[in-house]
Amino acid sequence: MDSPLVTLSNELAALAGKIAPSVVAIHGRRHTSSSGVQWRKDLIVTAEHTLRRDEDIAVTLSKGESIKAKLVGRDPGTDLALLSADGLTSAAVEIGDPSTVRVGDLALVVGRSPNSGPNASMGIISAVSGSWRTWRGGELDQYIRLDATVFSGSSGGAVVDYHGRVIGIATSALSRVAGLAIPASTVNRVTDWLLEKGIVPRGYIGVGLQPVPVPESFQKKLSVKNSGGLMVLNVEQDGPADKSGILVGDILLDIESKPIEEIEDLQSYLLGDTVGKSVRIRIIRGGELKDVGVTVGERNRKGAS
Repeated sequence: MDSPLVTLSNELAALAGKIAPSVVAIHGRRHTSSSGVQWRKDLIVTAEHTLRRDEDIAVTLSKGESIKAKLVGRDPGTDLALLSADGLTSAAVEIGDPSTVRVGDLALVVGRSPNSGPNASMGIISAVSGSWRTWRGGELDQYIRLDATVFSGSSGGAVVDYHGRVIGIATSALSRVAGLAIPASTVNRVTDWLLEKGIVPRGYIGVGLQPVPVPESFQKKLSVKNSGGLMVLNVEQDGPADKSGILVGDILLDIESKPIEEIEDLQSYLLGDTVGKSVRIRIIRGGELKDVGVTVGERNRKGAS
């Protein structure tokens, strides 16, 4: 009868072997390859930071053959990029539900090297929290920290739970503390946007903002629950806020009844399908409440809120 350690070893090896055929090596930068996962039919997801060029990208498959891949789109904010490739020989991975992961759960990071083949590291999920805004300006549906090693060529590889399902994409670029799993739900959302537009649209209203407290006297007088808001420091000429009549000195309290006490609150709301929509923003102006309708614009990569 095998010992528990032998059984565990065999099961981990089986998990890695199950996922490895759907993990490819990606040649999108000089000297070092990265990893990618066949996420859907003819589509590969990888870590955006590992792609240093938009063209002349190749992938090495599980049996060693090399095929060309085309960049569909990239989203630096979530560190995800999408490639299309004809000739993928393996099935897309089975995608798990990252919302069910727990601190302490076992996880494997499975990558691929064009020379040595598949590689894996084992660890646990060391931290889990709710939605998290990255330093690159994107938003992950969850913060999932790994204590498994993400090797230099493993970014873009699969993060696998103990059922053999892929719960995310491994990256070493979003945290200085440890590797992260970009949740599968985020990968699906970003993949849909990249297929449709080639980018993830992010809305903006064209203002510079500063968090400020809302005095208790104002809270009582105006019957507002916000302890803070966002003061407008500048307004972009002919931007969405300017066209709606928002002025320097206004204090933004909420957008579509959602409180916005920190700049991240507004930025999170403006992700994705808000572009082109008219939204109601409640403000304090001259000691009085006022509702302003703003049509959300689409900001460029370096745009403001």
